[in-house]
Amino acid sequence: MAETTADTADTVREAAVEAALGKLDLDAKTRLLAGQDMWSLPALPEIGLASLVMSDGPIGVRGVRWTADDPSIALPSPTALAASWDPDLARRAGRLLAQEARRKGVHVLLAPTVNLHRTPLGGRHFEAYSEDPYLTGAIGTGYVQGVQDGGVGTTVKHFVGNDAETDRFTVDNRIAPRPLRELYLAPFEAIVRNARPWGIMTAYNQVNGTTMTEHRYLVNEVLRGEWGFDGYNVSDWMAARSTKGDIDGGLDVAMPGPQTVYGEALAAAVRAGEVDESAVDTAVRNVLRLAARVGALDGAPAVVTEVPEAVDGNALARETARRGFVLVRNEGRALPLAAGTTVALSGAAARDARVLGGGSAQVFPDHVVSPLDGLTAALPDGALSYAVGADPSDELAPADRGFTLRAVCRDAAGNVLGEGSLPNGQVQWIGDDLPAGVTHENLASIEVVGTFTPRESGEHSFGTRGLGAYTLTVAGRTLFAGVQAMGPETDPFEAFFGSPVERGKVALTAGETVEVSLLHTLDKEFAAPLPAVMFSFVHLGPRRDPDELIAEAVAAARAADTAVVVVATTERVESEGFDRKDLALPGRQDDLVRAVAAANPNTVVVVNAGSPVEMPWREDVAAVLIGWFPGQEGGAALADVLTGAEEPGGRLPTTWPVALADAPVTEVTPVDGALHYAEGLFIGYRAWDRAGAVPAYPFGHGLGYTTWTYESLVVTPESATVRLTNTGGRTGREVVQIYLAPTEDRAERPARWLAGFASVEAGAGETVEITIELPRRAFEIWDEQRNGWTVVPGAYEVLAAHSLADARLTAALEI
Repeated sequence: MAETTADTADTVREAAVEAALGKLDLDAKTRLLAGQDMWSLPALPEIGLASLVMSDGPIGVRGVRWTADDPSIALPSPTALAASWDPDLARRAGRLLAQEARRKGVHVLLAPTVNLHRTPLGGRHFEAYSEDPYLTGAIGTGYVQGVQDGGVGTTVKHFVGNDAETDRFTVDNRIAPRPLRELYLAPFEAIVRNARPWGIMTAYNQVNGTTMTEHRYLVNEVLRGEWGFDGYNVSDWMAARSTKGDIDGGLDVAMPGPQTVYGEALAAAVRAGEVDESAVDTAVRNVLRLAARVGALDGAPAVVTEVPEAVDGNALARETARRGFVLVRNEGRALPLAAGTTVALSGAAARDARVLGGGSAQVFPDHVVSPLDGLTAALPDGALSYAVGADPSDELAPADRGFTLRAVCRDAAGNVLGEGSLPNGQVQWIGDDLPAGVTHENLASIEVVGTFTPRESGEHSFGTRGLGAYTLTVAGRTLFAGVQAMGPETDPFEAFFGSPVERGKVALTAGETVEVSLLHTLDKEFAAPLPAVMFSFVHLGPRRDPDELIAEAVAAARAADTAVVVVATTERVESEGFDRKDLALPGRQDDLVRAVAAANPNTVVVVNAGSPVEMPWREDVAAVLIGWFPGQEGGAALADVLTGAEEPGGRLPTTWPVALADAPVTEVTPVDGALHYAEGLFIGYRAWDRAGAVPAYPFGHGLGYTTWTYESLVVTPESATVRLTNTGGRTGREVVQIYLAPTEDRAERPARWLAGFASVEAGAGETVEITIELPRRAFEIWDEQRNGWTVVPGAYEVLAAHSLADARLTAALEI
């Protein structure tokens, strides 16, 4: 009955879409496809169409304004969500984000990112899930289902091949048909078939010589034709470049509006006979279908009329963090901490945690629980000490802790147009995201004004980041009055959020408040590539001697039962807009870990990074916990796991190398405009297997606080049934991983690949059984001669494993 009701609703929606389309003239249709502003499409009251609103949303829903006035729940990074190996958790996360979107009036989330971790140098990998297409597709499917359960659309991105950031606007990624199908398209296909997303976002880059927004074959023939995608296709922001090329290539919406290659240009192309109006109608139909699904088109029933039960965002953020934490080393059972343990905590990131990645994924939570906060709350009074030890960055960063700031906007005559609050020293107003009363036309200058109450006495550094003219004043002193010119950057994110520049130092006293001001005068010479105001007022606290800081941490570690060191990357290491140059931890953090470990054998290192880093000290410490970017409740979740109140539930979704030099695939820089995916099918663990190399920690690895014995494995061509027993002393969770290994390689395939997985939970001594589906696709390859999928018959070994490198049971299977 439910299916019949759904089919009836689909029929009603389609009828409403056709009726609305029939009432629109060419100019209205093309205006709809051009977008209205940075985040929305225009309303068309004549057909009962409300304005459709989009928002960035991989880990939280920012909404349409760059402000902390309307805070957002901040979940852990997508790598952390994938580390849970739990599509059901991803679905719950999606439902929370839909709840947030509805609260903010958002109809569509610009997420999830399902590009692959092709190399560890990808600068935006924290925003993607995994190196494995099957795991990526499964987590992405759960996420999309959850968001759309709440009546909010998704745009699965970036279709396809946006696996690195270097020259992302122009790079031509040359990918052979087999890896394109078996790796890079595979997560998109799985999500389209299993979750029916309402949107796709096409990428900036080219694939095999054609820009993705114009890629008729991949969009119209593969995505829509083969897979049956019936949602809308939106460009990445500023990716649409050709009126005829984009509409013929299957691009429905060019963002941001209103000045795009659609709108008036598209209407003119139709009237000139260059574009068939039926192509415009197809695109409009897809947009109206989206509007109908989210309840923004009169006469069309929304897909979701009763939203799911409300989700406690703080609780889910905490649960997701601990479920994603991956314990990769635990010698001598250093964790969980024994009752009564004294702890010496160190690392600047323990006090000022990085909880989310940089770029378009950024949101502003109303609070952040740092590791220092979490452990202070969880441990008895007197059990915890803290020392900075080492700071991951010696660069100035957007003014944050201790600052209270607002932006005053003036016209050319100096008249105040309006004011807006600022979440920190970073101003990022794009499109219509301006304070009330302010427009890009009348805005001539912005002054960031406010107060600063330092936490530490000493010389504080202040400066600017971004292009243009500045006057910087601190405590009544003008530190700088001048202009920052364009550097060598090629990406807008780098140009406007590149290296901060120190402009002067001021000696300040802890607790004594001073006034600060940064006046930024706008200049068309430095205008952003779209209507925007982007610059930063940056700060760096007093620099103490690094050796002294390490010595303080060592002394504290020597006096404690256990030392916990938090190490981290920075937004200058991992962020949108550029790739990583190496995998080294910045600053003196490696020196800190070595020194603390030498002083205390019970040293636990927590890695606060969105993707792999080198850990040259990993065998010198008792335990290593990968914490990713853990979201707003990360510190509370960390305390849960360290104290043993909860078990770390994560498994690695990507291989961690010992050193970058060991990684089999590292190329991210195009040559003559092209990046050749010369490794073919062999990325991630597939490449490590082929190279015969041993990483620091393999794909799927992760330890818990109990032990598991795998009792039996029974396989058929459709499934694997595993029986296992919790042989430890406490309740635990195990992720059972199923890999296929052909006993004879008839088709140049990897040595083994992930074919299925599932998690089980059991009490101490309890035996459980789980049946895991083996999808037909796991036995297929893309046959380039036939241009289709084909099963490779023969003998396979089926591995039931704790990780890629820890197979517990094997069984033979003939296909």
